[in-house]
Amino acid sequence: MPVMRTRRLIAVAAACGALAAGTAAVVAASPAHADACERIDYTVVSSWNGGHQAAVALTAGSEPVSDWTIAFDLAGGATVQSAWNVGWTQSGTRFTGADVGWNATVAAGQTRELFGLVVSGAPVQPPSFSLNGVECGAVSEPTDTPSEDPTETPSEDPTTDPPGPVDCPDGAVCDDFENQTGTVPGGAWTVGASDCTGTGTAAVDKAVANSGGTSIRIEGGATYCNHVFIGRDLPADAEWFRVYMRHTTAQPQNHTTMIAMQDRNDANTDLRLGGQNGALQWNRESDDATLPAQSPAGVALSRPLPVAEWTCVEFQISGGELATWVDGDAVEGLNVDGVPTHDVDSQWLAKPNWNPDLADLRLGWESYGNDADTLWYDDVAFGPERIGC
Repeated sequence: MPVMRTRRLIAVAAACGALAAGTAAVVAASPAHADACERIDYTVVSSWNGGHQAAVALTAGSEPVSDWTIAFDLAGGATVQSAWNVGWTQSGTRFTGADVGWNATVAAGQTRELFGLVVSGAPVQPPSFSLNGVECGAVSEPTDTPSEDPTETPSEDPTTDPPGPVDCPDGAVCDDFENQTGTVPGGAWTVGASDCTGTGTAAVDKAVANSGGTSIRIEGGATYCNHVFIGRDLPADAEWFRVYMRHTTAQPQNHTTMIAMQDRNDANTDLRLGGQNGALQWNRESDDATLPAQSPAGVALSRPLPVAEWTCVEFQISGGELATWVDGDAVEGLNVDGVPTHDVDSQWLAKPNWNPDLADLRLGWESYGNDADTLWYDDVAFGPERIGC
Protein backbone atom coordinates (compact mmCIF):
# COMPACT_ATOMS: atom_id res chain seq x y z
CA MET A 1 0.00 0.00 0.00
CA PRO A 2 1.70 3.25 -1.08
CA VAL A 3 2.18 6.16 1.25
CA MET A 4 -0.59 8.73 0.81
CA ARG A 5 -0.03 12.48 0.77
CA THR A 6 -0.27 14.10 4.17
CA ARG A 7 -3.08 16.64 4.23
CA ARG A 8 -2.99 19.86 6.26
CA LEU A 9 -5.08 20.01 9.45
CA ILE A 10 -5.03 22.18 12.51
CA ALA A 11 -5.51 20.76 16.00
CA VAL A 12 -7.94 22.45 18.37
CA ALA A 13 -9.36 22.40 21.84
CA ALA A 14 -11.57 24.06 24.42
CA ALA A 15 -13.33 23.40 27.69
CA CYS A 16 -17.03 22.90 28.28
CA GLY A 17 -19.63 23.31 31.00
CA ALA A 18 -21.41 21.18 33.53
CA LEU A 19 -24.28 20.45 31.15
CA ALA A 20 -25.86 17.36 29.66
CA ALA A 21 -25.11 16.44 26.06
CA GLY A 22 -26.90 18.72 23.61
CA THR A 23 -27.20 21.61 26.11
CA ALA A 24 -25.94 25.09 25.31
CA ALA A 25 -24.92 27.79 27.76
CA VAL A 26 -25.17 31.35 26.45
CA VAL A 27 -22.74 34.17 27.14
CA ALA A 28 -24.35 37.53 26.37
CA ALA A 29 -22.29 40.49 25.22
CA SER A 30 -22.15 43.50 27.47
CA PRO A 31 -24.09 46.45 25.98
CA ALA A 32 -20.93 48.43 25.28
CA HIS A 33 -19.66 45.70 22.96
CA ALA A 34 -22.87 44.26 21.51
CA ASP A 35 -21.87 45.42 18.02
CA ALA A 36 -19.11 42.80 17.97
CA CYS A 37 -20.49 39.92 20.03
CA GLU A 38 -24.14 39.17 20.54
CA ARG A 39 -23.44 35.89 22.33
CA ILE A 40 -21.22 32.81 22.53
CA ASP A 41 -22.85 29.36 22.66
CA TYR A 42 -20.95 26.56 24.35
CA THR A 43 -22.68 23.25 23.54
CA VAL A 44 -21.83 19.94 25.16
CA VAL A 45 -22.03 17.35 22.38
CA SER A 46 -21.31 14.33 24.56
CA SER A 47 -19.93 13.59 28.02
CA TRP A 48 -18.52 10.64 29.94
CA ASN A 49 -16.70 9.92 33.20
CA GLY A 50 -13.70 12.22 33.19
CA GLY A 51 -14.31 14.17 30.01
CA HIS A 52 -16.55 15.68 27.38
CA GLN A 53 -16.79 16.95 23.80
CA ALA A 54 -18.07 20.47 23.10
CA ALA A 55 -18.69 22.93 20.27
CA VAL A 56 -18.24 26.71 20.42
CA ALA A 57 -20.34 29.07 18.30
CA LEU A 58 -20.39 32.85 17.98
CA THR A 59 -23.34 35.08 17.12
CA ALA A 60 -22.17 38.46 15.82
CA GLY A 61 -24.00 41.64 16.76
CA SER A 62 -24.84 44.52 14.45
CA GLU A 63 -21.31 44.51 13.01
CA PRO A 64 -19.53 41.54 11.35
CA VAL A 65 -16.49 39.81 12.82
CA SER A 66 -13.64 39.55 10.30
CA ASP A 67 -11.35 37.46 12.47
CA TRP A 68 -11.53 36.22 16.05
CA THR A 69 -9.69 35.09 19.14
CA ILE A 70 -11.78 33.56 21.92
CA ALA A 71 -10.42 32.96 25.41
CA PHE A 72 -11.80 31.45 28.62
CA ASP A 73 -10.70 29.55 31.71
CA LEU A 74 -11.04 25.79 32.13
CA ALA A 75 -11.81 24.10 35.41
CA GLY A 76 -8.78 23.42 37.57
CA GLY A 77 -6.96 20.35 36.30
CA ALA A 78 -8.91 20.16 33.05
CA THR A 79 -6.83 19.60 29.91
CA VAL A 80 -7.72 19.98 26.27
CA GLN A 81 -6.95 16.70 24.51
CA SER A 82 -7.76 17.73 20.95
CA ALA A 83 -9.65 20.30 18.94
CA TRP A 84 -10.47 21.09 15.34
CA ASN A 85 -10.95 24.16 13.14
CA VAL A 86 -8.97 26.35 15.56
CA GLY A 87 -5.39 27.27 16.39
CA TRP A 88 -5.14 27.01 20.15
CA THR A 89 -2.97 27.11 23.24
CA GLN A 90 -3.53 26.28 26.90
CA SER A 91 -1.56 27.99 29.67
CA GLY A 92 -2.58 26.81 33.11
CA THR A 93 -6.36 27.01 33.09
CA ARG A 94 -6.49 29.59 30.28
CA PHE A 95 -7.57 28.39 26.84
CA THR A 96 -7.09 30.66 23.81
CA GLY A 97 -8.35 29.78 20.35
CA ALA A 98 -8.01 31.68 17.08
CA ASP A 99 -9.55 31.26 13.62
CA VAL A 100 -7.70 29.27 10.98
CA GLY A 101 -8.45 31.54 8.03
CA TRP A 102 -11.39 29.97 6.26
CA ASN A 103 -13.62 30.28 9.36
CA ALA A 104 -12.53 33.80 10.33
CA THR A 105 -15.67 35.67 9.24
CA VAL A 106 -19.01 35.84 11.02
CA ALA A 107 -21.54 38.10 9.30
CA ALA A 108 -23.58 40.61 11.29
CA GLY A 109 -26.36 38.77 13.07
CA GLN A 110 -25.05 35.38 11.92
CA THR A 111 -24.56 32.42 14.27
CA ARG A 112 -21.63 30.27 13.22
CA GLU A 113 -20.14 27.21 14.89
CA LEU A 114 -16.43 27.97 15.02
CA PHE A 115 -14.65 24.98 16.53
CA GLY A 116 -14.95 21.82 18.58
CA LEU A 117 -12.85 20.26 21.30
CA VAL A 118 -12.36 17.28 23.56
CA VAL A 119 -11.49 17.98 27.22
CA SER A 120 -10.43 15.66 30.02
CA GLY A 121 -11.59 16.75 33.44
CA ALA A 122 -14.84 17.79 35.07
CA PRO A 123 -17.29 19.55 32.69
CA VAL A 124 -17.40 22.90 34.50
CA GLN A 125 -18.79 25.87 32.59
CA PRO A 126 -16.21 28.65 32.03
CA PRO A 127 -17.27 31.72 34.06
CA SER A 128 -16.74 34.18 31.20
CA PHE A 129 -15.52 34.52 27.63
CA SER A 130 -13.64 37.19 25.73
CA LEU A 131 -13.71 37.96 22.02
CA ASN A 132 -10.60 39.62 20.63
CA GLY A 133 -9.57 40.68 24.11
CA VAL A 134 -12.94 42.19 25.07
CA GLU A 135 -15.13 40.57 27.71
CA CYS A 136 -18.17 39.06 26.07
CA GLY A 137 -20.47 38.92 29.10
CA ALA A 138 -21.50 36.71 31.96
CA VAL A 139 -22.91 33.23 31.66
CA SER A 140 -26.71 33.05 31.58
CA GLU A 141 -28.96 30.07 32.11
CA PRO A 142 -28.96 27.31 29.46
CA THR A 143 -31.44 27.99 26.66
CA ASP A 144 -31.95 24.41 25.47
CA THR A 145 -33.75 21.61 27.21
CA PRO A 146 -31.17 19.03 28.29
CA SER A 147 -31.43 15.73 26.50
CA GLU A 148 -30.39 13.94 29.68
CA ASP A 149 -30.75 14.61 33.38
CA PRO A 150 -27.45 16.36 34.29
CA THR A 151 -27.74 15.00 37.82
CA GLU A 152 -27.93 11.42 36.62
CA THR A 153 -25.21 9.23 38.06
CA PRO A 154 -22.89 8.03 35.25
CA SER A 155 -22.68 4.34 34.56
CA GLU A 156 -20.16 2.69 36.85
CA ASP A 157 -18.78 0.84 33.83
CA PRO A 158 -18.01 3.32 31.01
CA THR A 159 -16.71 0.54 28.76
CA THR A 160 -20.17 -0.58 27.64
CA ASP A 161 -22.95 1.48 26.12
CA PRO A 162 -26.28 -0.40 26.01
CA PRO A 163 -28.37 -1.27 24.16
CA GLY A 164 -26.65 -3.74 21.85
CA PRO A 165 -27.16 -4.09 18.10
CA VAL A 166 -30.26 -5.39 16.36
CA ASP A 167 -30.59 -9.12 15.69
CA CYS A 168 -28.63 -10.51 12.77
CA PRO A 169 -31.02 -10.88 9.78
CA ASP A 170 -31.17 -13.89 7.49
CA GLY A 171 -28.48 -13.83 4.80
CA ALA A 172 -26.10 -11.58 6.76
CA VAL A 173 -22.78 -12.42 8.36
CA CYS A 174 -22.56 -11.03 11.91
CA ASP A 175 -19.61 -11.27 14.27
CA ASP A 176 -19.63 -10.04 17.88
CA PHE A 177 -16.22 -11.64 18.54
CA GLU A 178 -17.61 -13.69 21.43
CA ASN A 179 -16.15 -16.83 19.84
CA GLN A 180 -12.60 -15.45 20.12
CA THR A 181 -10.79 -17.52 22.74
CA GLY A 182 -7.18 -16.42 22.28
CA THR A 183 -5.44 -13.13 22.85
CA VAL A 184 -4.96 -12.40 19.13
CA PRO A 185 -7.91 -12.34 16.68
CA GLY A 186 -8.28 -15.62 14.79
CA GLY A 187 -10.88 -17.78 13.08
CA ALA A 188 -12.16 -15.94 9.99
CA TRP A 189 -9.95 -12.93 10.82
CA THR A 190 -6.28 -12.47 10.03
CA VAL A 191 -3.98 -9.80 11.51
CA GLY A 192 -1.44 -7.68 9.69
CA ALA A 193 -1.04 -5.35 6.74
CA SER A 194 0.24 -5.57 3.19
CA ASP A 195 3.46 -3.83 4.22
CA CYS A 196 5.03 -2.74 7.53
CA THR A 197 3.05 -2.88 10.80
CA GLY A 198 5.71 -1.56 13.18
CA THR A 199 4.19 -0.97 16.62
CA GLY A 200 0.57 -1.53 15.55
CA THR A 201 -1.18 -4.34 17.45
CA ALA A 202 -4.57 -6.08 17.42
CA ALA A 203 -5.82 -7.97 20.47
CA VAL A 204 -8.94 -9.69 21.78
CA ASP A 205 -10.29 -7.50 24.59
CA LYS A 206 -12.45 -9.03 27.34
CA ALA A 207 -12.80 -5.75 29.29
CA VAL A 208 -14.39 -3.44 26.69
CA ALA A 209 -17.38 -4.38 24.52
CA ASN A 210 -20.40 -2.89 22.80
CA SER A 211 -22.41 -6.04 23.46
CA GLY A 212 -21.51 -9.26 25.23
CA GLY A 213 -18.07 -9.25 26.77
CA THR A 214 -15.57 -9.21 23.90
CA SER A 215 -14.29 -6.79 21.27
CA ILE A 216 -11.15 -6.24 19.21
CA ARG A 217 -8.73 -3.58 20.45
CA ILE A 218 -6.43 -1.83 17.98
CA GLU A 219 -3.33 0.02 19.14
CA GLY A 220 -2.63 2.15 16.11
CA GLY A 221 0.68 3.98 16.10
CA ALA A 222 1.59 7.32 14.56
CA THR A 223 3.10 7.50 11.06
CA TYR A 224 2.46 5.14 8.18
CA CYS A 225 4.60 2.20 9.30
CA ASN A 226 2.91 1.71 12.69
CA HIS A 227 -0.51 0.55 11.56
CA VAL A 228 -2.40 -2.74 11.76
CA PHE A 229 -5.67 -4.29 10.54
CA ILE A 230 -7.77 -7.37 11.10
CA GLY A 231 -9.37 -8.65 7.90
CA ARG A 232 -11.63 -11.28 6.41
CA ASP A 233 -12.92 -12.17 2.93
CA LEU A 234 -16.29 -10.90 1.73
CA PRO A 235 -19.01 -12.89 -0.01
CA ALA A 236 -20.08 -11.73 -3.46
CA ASP A 237 -23.45 -10.41 -2.22
CA ALA A 238 -22.02 -8.13 0.51
CA GLU A 239 -23.53 -4.70 -0.16
CA TRP A 240 -24.56 -3.39 3.28
CA PHE A 241 -22.08 -3.05 6.15
CA ARG A 242 -22.32 -2.20 9.85
CA VAL A 243 -19.41 -1.65 12.22
CA TYR A 244 -19.46 -0.46 15.83
CA MET A 245 -16.30 1.43 16.79
CA ARG A 246 -15.02 3.27 19.83
CA HIS A 247 -12.18 5.83 19.74
CA THR A 248 -9.90 7.15 22.44
CA THR A 249 -8.79 10.20 20.42
CA ALA A 250 -10.82 12.58 18.28
CA GLN A 251 -10.28 12.47 14.53
CA PRO A 252 -7.11 14.43 13.75
CA GLN A 253 -6.45 16.89 10.98
CA ASN A 254 -4.24 14.50 9.03
CA HIS A 255 -5.51 11.66 6.89
CA THR A 256 -6.23 8.37 8.68
CA THR A 257 -7.89 5.08 7.70
CA MET A 258 -10.06 2.87 9.94
CA ILE A 259 -11.78 0.60 7.38
CA ALA A 260 -10.17 -0.64 4.16
CA MET A 261 -11.54 -2.87 1.39
CA GLN A 262 -9.66 -4.20 -1.62
CA ASP A 263 -11.40 -3.29 -4.88
CA ARG A 264 -10.81 -5.86 -7.61
CA ASN A 265 -12.31 -3.44 -10.17
CA ASP A 266 -9.74 -0.75 -9.32
CA ALA A 267 -6.45 -2.64 -9.84
CA ASN A 268 -6.81 -4.23 -6.39
CA THR A 269 -6.25 -0.89 -4.65
CA ASP A 270 -8.17 0.03 -1.51
CA LEU A 271 -11.40 1.86 -0.88
CA ARG A 272 -10.91 3.42 2.56
CA LEU A 273 -13.10 4.99 5.24
CA GLY A 274 -11.22 7.14 7.74
CA GLY A 275 -10.85 10.76 8.67
CA GLN A 276 -9.34 14.08 7.69
CA ASN A 277 -9.81 17.64 8.92
CA GLY A 278 -11.41 16.26 12.07
CA ALA A 279 -14.28 14.51 10.27
CA LEU A 280 -15.09 11.24 8.53
CA GLN A 281 -14.04 10.84 4.90
CA TRP A 282 -13.84 8.18 2.21
CA ASN A 283 -10.60 7.94 0.25
CA ARG A 284 -9.85 6.06 -2.97
CA GLU A 285 -6.26 4.83 -3.01
CA SER A 286 -5.94 4.62 -6.78
CA ASP A 287 -6.29 8.38 -7.40
CA ASP A 288 -6.42 9.84 -3.85
CA ALA A 289 -9.95 11.16 -4.43
CA THR A 290 -11.80 12.09 -1.25
CA LEU A 291 -15.45 12.10 -0.25
CA PRO A 292 -16.44 14.76 0.58
CA ALA A 293 -14.09 17.22 -1.08
CA GLN A 294 -11.70 18.60 1.54
CA SER A 295 -12.91 22.17 1.15
CA PRO A 296 -14.40 23.87 4.24
CA ALA A 297 -17.88 23.49 2.75
CA GLY A 298 -17.27 19.84 1.97
CA VAL A 299 -15.88 18.96 5.39
CA ALA A 300 -18.88 20.68 6.99
CA LEU A 301 -21.13 18.12 5.25
CA SER A 302 -19.38 15.25 7.06
CA ARG A 303 -19.18 14.79 10.83
CA PRO A 304 -16.63 13.90 13.51
CA LEU A 305 -16.82 10.70 15.52
CA PRO A 306 -17.22 11.00 19.30
CA VAL A 307 -14.64 9.61 21.69
CA ALA A 308 -15.06 7.24 24.65
CA GLU A 309 -18.40 5.92 23.37
CA TRP A 310 -19.54 3.31 20.88
CA THR A 311 -20.66 4.61 17.48
CA CYS A 312 -22.53 2.64 14.83
CA VAL A 313 -21.24 3.28 11.30
CA GLU A 314 -23.22 1.86 8.35
CA PHE A 315 -22.52 2.08 4.64
CA GLN A 316 -23.89 0.70 1.39
CA ILE A 317 -21.76 0.19 -1.72
CA SER A 318 -23.55 -0.96 -4.86
CA GLY A 319 -23.63 -0.19 -8.57
CA GLY A 320 -21.17 2.69 -8.41
CA GLU A 321 -23.07 4.41 -5.59
CA LEU A 322 -22.14 4.80 -1.93
CA ALA A 323 -24.06 6.00 1.13
CA THR A 324 -23.04 6.32 4.79
CA TRP A 325 -24.89 6.55 8.10
CA VAL A 326 -23.68 7.29 11.65
CA ASP A 327 -25.93 6.08 14.47
CA GLY A 328 -28.74 5.77 11.94
CA ASP A 329 -28.40 9.30 10.50
CA ALA A 330 -27.40 9.74 6.85
CA VAL A 331 -24.23 11.80 6.36
CA GLU A 332 -24.76 14.16 3.44
CA GLY A 333 -21.10 14.55 2.54
CA LEU A 334 -20.42 10.79 2.42
CA ASN A 335 -22.74 10.05 -0.47
CA VAL A 336 -22.07 9.16 -4.12
CA ASP A 337 -25.32 9.07 -6.12
CA GLY A 338 -24.04 9.24 -9.71
CA VAL A 339 -24.79 12.97 -10.11
CA PRO A 340 -21.77 15.20 -9.34
CA THR A 341 -22.41 17.56 -6.42
CA HIS A 342 -19.97 20.40 -5.75
CA ASP A 343 -17.99 19.96 -2.50
CA VAL A 344 -19.29 16.38 -2.19
CA ASP A 345 -18.69 13.86 -4.98
CA SER A 346 -17.71 15.87 -8.06
CA GLN A 347 -14.04 14.93 -7.59
CA TRP A 348 -15.00 11.32 -6.86
CA LEU A 349 -17.06 11.01 -10.03
CA ALA A 350 -14.30 12.50 -12.19
CA LYS A 351 -13.05 8.93 -12.44
CA PRO A 352 -15.34 7.19 -14.96
CA ASN A 353 -17.04 3.84 -14.45
CA TRP A 354 -16.32 3.51 -10.73
CA ASN A 355 -18.12 0.34 -9.64
CA PRO A 356 -16.32 -1.54 -6.82
CA ASP A 357 -16.00 -5.30 -6.57
CA LEU A 358 -14.95 -5.70 -2.94
CA ALA A 359 -12.75 -8.63 -1.95
CA ASP A 360 -12.34 -8.14 1.79
CA LEU A 361 -13.13 -6.05 4.87
CA ARG A 362 -10.27 -4.81 7.08
CA LEU A 363 -10.66 -2.94 10.37
CA GLY A 364 -7.82 -1.13 12.11
CA TRP A 365 -5.78 2.07 12.05
CA GLU A 366 -3.48 3.66 9.51
CA SER A 367 -2.02 7.13 9.98
CA TYR A 368 -0.49 9.26 7.24
CA GLY A 369 0.69 11.82 9.79
CA ASN A 370 1.87 11.81 13.37
CA ASP A 371 -1.44 10.61 14.83
CA ALA A 372 -2.05 7.55 17.00
CA ASP A 373 -5.23 6.09 18.47
CA THR A 374 -6.46 3.22 20.60
CA LEU A 375 -9.78 2.03 19.25
CA TRP A 376 -12.14 -0.92 19.48
CA TYR A 377 -14.38 -2.76 16.99
CA ASP A 378 -17.43 -4.87 17.80
CA ASP A 379 -20.67 -6.22 16.31
CA VAL A 380 -19.48 -6.25 12.69
CA ALA A 381 -22.02 -7.30 10.07
CA PHE A 382 -22.41 -7.38 6.29
CA GLY A 383 -24.91 -8.80 3.83
CA PRO A 384 -27.22 -8.18 0.86
CA GLU A 385 -29.72 -6.01 2.82
CA ARG A 386 -29.51 -3.26 5.42
CA ILE A 387 -28.77 -4.67 8.86
CA GLY A 388 -29.31 -1.63 11.10
CA CYS A 389 -27.77 -0.55 14.39
